[in-house]
Order: sequence, then structure tokens, then C-alpha cells
Amino acid sequence: MTSPDCLLTAARVVTGSAVHAPGWARVSGDRVIAVGSGVPDDDDARLLHRVDLGEATIVPGFVDIHVHGGGGSSYPDSGAGDGVTPAKRARAAHLAHGTTRSMASLVAATPERLLAQVAALAPLVADGELGGIHVEGPWLSAGRAGAHDPAVLRAPDSAEVADLLDAGRSGTDGRTAIAVVTIAPELPGAIAAIEQFVAAGVRVGIGHTDADAACTRRAIDAGATLATHLFNAMPPLHHRQPGPVLALMHDPRVTLELVADGIHLAPELARWVVASAGAQRVALVTDAMAAAGQGDGDYRLGGLDVAVRDGVARLRGETGGIGAIAGSTATMDRLFRSWILGDGDGDGDGDNDAADNASEPPSDARWSEAVRVTATTPARAVGWVDSGDLATGMRADLVVLDPAVRVQRVMRGGAWVADHPTT
Repeated sequence: MTSPDCLLTAARVVTGSAVHAPGWARVSGDRVIAVGSGVPDDDDARLLHRVDLGEATIVPGFVDIHVHGGGGSSYPDSGAGDGVTPAKRARAAHLAHGTTRSMASLVAATPERLLAQVAALAPLVADGELGGIHVEGPWLSAGRAGAHDPAVLRAPDSAEVADLLDAGRSGTDGRTAIAVVTIAPELPGAIAAIEQFVAAGVRVGIGHTDADAACTRRAIDAGATLATHLFNAMPPLHHRQPGPVLALMHDPRVTLELVADGIHLAPELARWVVASAGAQRVALVTDAMAAAGQGDGDYRLGGLDVAVRDGVARLRGETGGIGAIAGSTATMDRLFRSWILGDGDGDGDGDNDAADNASEPPSDARWSEAVRVTATTPARAVGWVDSGDLATGMRADLVVLDPAVRVQRVMRGGAWVADHPTT
């Protein structure tokens, strides 16, 4: 634990708008109360508990708004037996890699199963362990199912929507723990469902869809504000039929999720989206499944078998063949590191570098951009207004990176994460 007042100094402190080199951050309780450059000139600085982090870089804690699991466990495991234990295990795995605020993403399931999952996770949202629940499916296009079981996909129904919203109400304020849903807007009843969710304060993402551009624009006008893993599980951009991609990119009301792991998207495409739309509209997400932080092997995602080979997760067919990509094995620190180094797979060797020479020192602009797409923008996209940056009044969530841009320490809510392997 930190003391009530703690002063952190480092070679670099990066926020969404500035780079302080050298820099410092002052923490009181669970809040950041000041950030600055050089040496703190406060008269009482000498009285604070001081932590000199040397050549390290301090960045805001990472924010992941699309993640299905990690550490060998999945959020879809919730609602069966002891549903809390796998959720906490998955959460802890990503926290150790610097993700201080996280969604719990669910895959398509039967109505009964989905209700049980939401009810099991809602208390973890109420107590702050999780930031919210993301219901990705079952209201998805069967032709763009990806790693969702086609047998349980269905059109949205107002009664089911109401039941799910109610299942997520476990706090005293009456709000639902469901923070985000993904919907294919071309399905019957989809536009009405988008309006129903938006009226309940839920963000809506457009994804796993065959919608054309006009239908996508109708969904945005109905209140959808997220593009669920842009490009993946939707028609590609075509010169005569631009489809959902161009409509989502063109509208400034929409935040664009990118799974920038070097597998879901070519690194140069991800950087083109940021250059075109701006870092203030792009949220890097892991879309991670249980294998994140683990290794190759056989896993489950919802009711489907997944084989992870060479770090790539794919569905396993009934005959043992390997099919569609089934989420990722990435963690947010890996996405941050690859963005800083220009290395598409995040291992720092430059093998997938399509834009930059990884041996060149990152510029201040690159540092701030990396912070925006891994923390500031995703937090704002889902309404987590006190997360995603280092500024006065924000939660004291931060990550300490060594000179090789690897996680050294993690602070969440003003407390060091004690089980981090390097702490």
C-alpha cells in the first residue's frame, strides 16, 4: 500500500496530453492530486513518502473495454457453479499486466445462460472489481458469427433486453452492470433494441454484422457509439459498397475498437485508422480469451473449443480442423508496447514492423498517442470519466514501465498490486 500521501518520480510521466521528462505524480489516498515536470517545488514535498522510480516511465493504467478472459479462465464461465472464481482469476491476470479498469465480455449464449452470467458478474461490477459487463451477442449476424456459437444467435427481443438489464442491477443506485452490448443492426428489431439499451444508459457497439452503410448510419442515429473490433466480423471496405467500415469511420460520434495484436489487423492498417480518425476516436482492445497470459494449448470460449498454437487462438472444428480466429491471447501492455515500438506483435523484435524502425527512440507524440488509444479514449468511450489519464482528481491507476517498455509495477486505486511478479 502507498502512504496517504505519496510522491512518485520517474524519468518520464506520460499523460494523454503531455510528456513530463523528468516527471512526477502525487497520490493521496486513491486519487492523483498533481502531476508535473522536473522537481516538485511544493513546500511539503520533503514530507511525503517518496518513491524514486529512476529511469522508468509512468503511464495511466490501461483500460480494456473488450476482453473475454485470461489466466486460464473466461468471463463466460460465470454463472456455472462458482462463477465468481474464474472471473476474479481472469481479472487478476490482466491486472498484473497493467489493465487497471476492465470490461467483462460475454459471448453469445442461451437466454437462461446469459441471464445467469450477468447476474453472477453484476456484484463484481458493484464493488468495483470490474468496470462493467459487455454482452457481445447473441444479437449477431449468423454469417459473421466468428467465434460465437451460431446455434444460439437470435434477433433482439424487448422482453429479453429488459430481463438482462434487470439481471445486472445489484447496486444501490439501480443502474445495470451491463455497460456495453454489441448488435448487428440489420437484424429484425435491432434498431428498437439499440434505442432500448441507450435509454438504459448502455453503450451500443455495431459488430458481427452484414449491415450496409445506410443501415449502419441508422444504427448510429439510434444511439450506437462503438464499432466492435472494426474490420473484423464485418464486410470489408469495398469501392462500390463501402459497408459498415466507412460509415463507422466517417461518423465522429463513433469510437473505433481495434484489436491491434498483429493478427486481427495488419499493423499498418491500425495506424492508418488512427491517422485518419484521430487517437481521440480509437480504442485498442485485446478481445482476449482464457489463454491470455498463459501459453499454447486447448481452451474453451463459451461452448466452443479453441486451439491456441503459436499464440494464435482459433476455433477447433468437429473433425479437429482449425477455423476462425477466436479472440486473442494479447494483454494491454503488449498492445501498448507494440504501439510505442512500431512492432506489430509486441515482442519488440521488429519482425512485424510495418511503419517504424523499432530501434528509434519513441517521440513524445508517440508516447501520448499510445496513452490515448490504450487508456484515455477507451475510458471516455464507455463513460469511465475518472479513469484513463493521470490528472488531478483522477483515480490513482498507473503502470510503471522499464526502459524496454515492460511492466515493472502496477498501482490501482492508490495501492500497489502486491501480486505483480516484479513488485
